[in-house]
Amino acid sequence: MQKKRWRKLGLMRRLLTCAIASISLVALLSAHLHLFFPPSQVSMLPDPYKLPTQHEIRYQKLSKERSWIQPHFSKAPLPALKLDGANSSLDSHKLWKPPPNRDFAPCVDPSSSYIVPQETRGYLLVHTNGGLNQMRAGICDMVAVARIINATLVVPELDKRSFWQDTRKLPKELMSATRAVKHFRSWSGIDYYEQEIASLWDDYQVIRAAKSDSRLANNNLPPDIQKLRCRACYKALRFSPRIEAMGKLLVDRMRAYGPYIALHLRYEKDMLAFSGCTHDLSIEEANELTSIRENTSYWKVKDIDSMEQRAKGYCPLTPKEVGIFLRALGFPSTTPIYIAAGEIYGGDSRMEALQSRFPTLMRKEKLASVEELDPFIEHASQMAALDYIVSVESDIFIPSYSGNMARAVEGHRRFLGHRKTISPDRKLLVRIFDKISNGTMKEGKKLSSRIIEIHKRRQGSPRKRKGPITGTKGTDRFRSEEAFYVNPLPDCLCQMEMESTENEIIKKS
Repeated sequence: MQKKRWRKLGLMRRLLTCAIASISLVALLSAHLHLFFPPSQVSMLPDPYKLPTQHEIRYQKLSKERSWIQPHFSKAPLPALKLDGANSSLDSHKLWKPPPNRDFAPCVDPSSSYIVPQETRGYLLVHTNGGLNQMRAGICDMVAVARIINATLVVPELDKRSFWQDTRKLPKELMSATRAVKHFRSWSGIDYYEQEIASLWDDYQVIRAAKSDSRLANNNLPPDIQKLRCRACYKALRFSPRIEAMGKLLVDRMRAYGPYIALHLRYEKDMLAFSGCTHDLSIEEANELTSIRENTSYWKVKDIDSMEQRAKGYCPLTPKEVGIFLRALGFPSTTPIYIAAGEIYGGDSRMEALQSRFPTLMRKEKLASVEELDPFIEHASQMAALDYIVSVESDIFIPSYSGNMARAVEGHRRFLGHRKTISPDRKLLVRIFDKISNGTMKEGKKLSSRIIEIHKRRQGSPRKRKGPITGTKGTDRFRSEEAFYVNPLPDCLCQMEMESTENEIIKKS
């Protein structure tokens, strides 16, 4: 009896061992499936990873967007995927590590010498002009101007409506009041507003600013005015709740892939036409862009030498060049990349070189369903606002061109703790890309080392805002300055240190 009992126990032990081994093997295979299938191939896996085909069919009918941006996400985000192309975990850590912050933190509260505003002298009515990011900077500047001239600011006139959370109106009794309509002088200092503009209150109750972009100087303003600009831009100004909620949803879905790059890929038709950049385009495409520029009356410059523009670093990187750049920096092919851009000129064929190097290219149209994007799809500025949110919150932000959005996002990320922002040195890079094209240089370790070295100090680390270029005068002097909202240091960021005796944070500078 004792022997039979031991035989039964031995048999049960072997059965349990086999069962545990089987479960472990299934778990291991499942883990490897999640690890080695990039998100672009997850739709080939069994449910629940496969999207309903109805979404894909409907979206193809709705949008003219091409295959590389076809919808990819259902309402539930995909599971996080690990990066698998870096040389080691240490290399991966270095790639994503933000630059040293050097204990800089926002310091935008009014100073002890701040004077509380007196009773308002009148109303400043503002027409905000330009695109999304020009309007953003313009509104914040007008907050500061209103404080300088002691006015109540009203912002009822927006070039694009319904994406700023603002419901203020001019009082009814002043709707018919005589207004002083002024084109405020560009990059003006405090004397201009305190003397020339404030004197208008003697005859008017309402001053209407015809434009809001670049109307306030970047530098040499009172510290409390500079801090007020930052409070307005980074704390008070908000997108409408619907846009903020959708932006957060997109960020959460990108986070499901792990750390991600937000790539501001400026390669839209209008941008290329305006800048005159035609490198790597066909003759037909170059002629089309030239025609657009010549027939756009408010674009002043018509004759542009494309080769000269590119040699000076004034052209955006092409999608192909961006792919070479990212691989040279060391990013593996599995890196999740969010494309913050409008419709790319050339579509599929233009994106092919970048797509082949980095298959996990994501956009709003991939991350959200048709129904989720429907309220925004017909409004270019609202779609740009979603890109802005995803870019600010990204682990790394890389602009292919230094336009209004790139500058605004960079400044916002500096304010939030100097989040990693890699600014390509286009002037040096185009020389390298040309050598690759003509066969005098090859991709590999040597190229990688050179590009990494060039960009060591171009990753968003703390530094003071750049002043004007030596020798420039007048308007050119102001244009050459680094814009206030690109880098709010030193005005709105202070270096902090821990007071060891009392264990509390104090300002160092």
